[in-house]
Amino acid sequence: MRNRFKVLPLCLAAALACAGQARAYVLTGLDAAEQHDFDQFAGKRVGLITNQTGVDRAGRSGVDAMFASRNAKLVAIFSPEHGFRGNAADGEIISNSTDPVTGLPIYSLYGSVHRPTAAMLAGIDVLVFDIQDIGARFYTYLTTMALCMEEAAKLKIPFVVLDRPNPIGGDVLEGPVLPKNIQDFTGYFPVPVRHGMTAGEMALLHKAVRGIDVDLTVVKAEGWSRADYYDVTGLNWVAPSPNIRTVDAAAMYPGIGGFESTNMAVGRGTDAPFMWFGAPWLNAERLAATLNASGLEGVVFYPEDKTPSKDIYSGKLCHGVTMKIADRARLRPMDIFVRAVCALRDKAYYREFRFDEGALRLTPGNNVYKAVFESKDPPEKIIEDFHAQCRDFDNIRRRYLLY
Repeated sequence: MRNRFKVLPLCLAAALACAGQARAYVLTGLDAAEQHDFDQFAGKRVGLITNQTGVDRAGRSGVDAMFASRNAKLVAIFSPEHGFRGNAADGEIISNSTDPVTGLPIYSLYGSVHRPTAAMLAGIDVLVFDIQDIGARFYTYLTTMALCMEEAAKLKIPFVVLDRPNPIGGDVLEGPVLPKNIQDFTGYFPVPVRHGMTAGEMALLHKAVRGIDVDLTVVKAEGWSRADYYDVTGLNWVAPSPNIRTVDAAAMYPGIGGFESTNMAVGRGTDAPFMWFGAPWLNAERLAATLNASGLEGVVFYPEDKTPSKDIYSGKLCHGVTMKIADRARLRPMDIFVRAVCALRDKAYYREFRFDEGALRLTPGNNVYKAVFESKDPPEKIIEDFHAQCRDFDNIRRRYLLY
C-alpha cells in the first residue's frame, strides 16, 4: 500500500459533516479535474507544483491521481517552501529529490532557486499549481505560484491553477496594501496582509497587474462560499506548514505573524504556534489586560507562561499572551497586532521590545514602521488608515473574484 500523505478518510469527513461540524460540500479544483480524469491535459506532459496539501476530497495525493490518469502524463513535481511533504522548518533550504512512489523528479523551488529553470521546464507542455494557501500576503506559496507563472510565460507554457478555498474566508480584508515597488519573496503582491482571495483569483490579479503574457486557466473549486472558513467545507485540514496546525492558527497568522519581525516569540516550539506570543521580558498580565480592555471583538486574552523548544527564546521561560477565539466573524488579527504593538511601545513597561524595520516592510507593510513606531498615532487612527486602504483595494480585487 502506498504511504503518501496521512489524511482523513472520506467516510470520516462525511460523518463529521452529518454531525454538524461541516455544513458545505466543497470540491477543490483537483477534485473537479479528477472527476473527468484530467481530460483537459490529454496528451500533455504535465509539471505539477504541489506539496502535502495537494490532496483530493478522499485524501488521495494529486500526484498519485495524475500519475495514474489515462489522459495526463505527469513528468515532474515542483515543491515550495517546507518541501514536498511539508515537514521542513520555516526557511529551511531544500534540495532536489526523487519521489519514491512515482520515481519522478522533485524540483525544489526553495533551495538554490526560487523559480523553475528552463532545464527544469524542458519538455513540459503545461504547468499546474495545486497548493493550499492560508490567506496571508507574506505566506510564500502564492509567491512560488507567481514566479512559476512568470517563467511559464517566458517559455510559452500554459499555466493552470487547481483552485482551493481561502481557509480563513474571502470576505474580510485587513492591514495595509503593499506598494507595487516592493517585490520580495515574502512581499510579492500589491494586496493587503489579509487579502481575501483564493490562489486562482490571485493568479488572475497577478497576470493583470504585472502584465504577464501567459495562457492562464483556473479550475474553480465547487460549493465554496466566500464567508466560509475551511473547517465548514467538509474537506480535511492538512497542515500547510509545520506551525499552521489548525484553521484557528491560520486565522491568527495574518496578525500574529507580524511579530516575527520583532523580538517576540510567536509560539514556534510550543503547543500553540500563532495562538500565543511572548518573551522573557514581557509583562504579560499587563498586556493581556490592556488588550481585553481595548474593545477587540471575537477574541479573549489570557496571560500564560511557556518555554519554547525552538525559535528565538529556545529553552527560556517566556511570559506570554494566549488568545482564545470566541467569534471568527468578528476576529481581526491585524487589529490585535496593531493594538499590541501600540501598547508595547510604552517604554515604561516594555523597554526591551525591539523590531526589524526591514522585516516589517515585508510582513505588515512598509508604512507600519512610521505609523506605529515613529508617529505615535493611536491604534484607532492606524487601523482606520488600514481599513481605508482595504476599501480601495476591494474595488480592484472585485474584477478577479471567481466566487
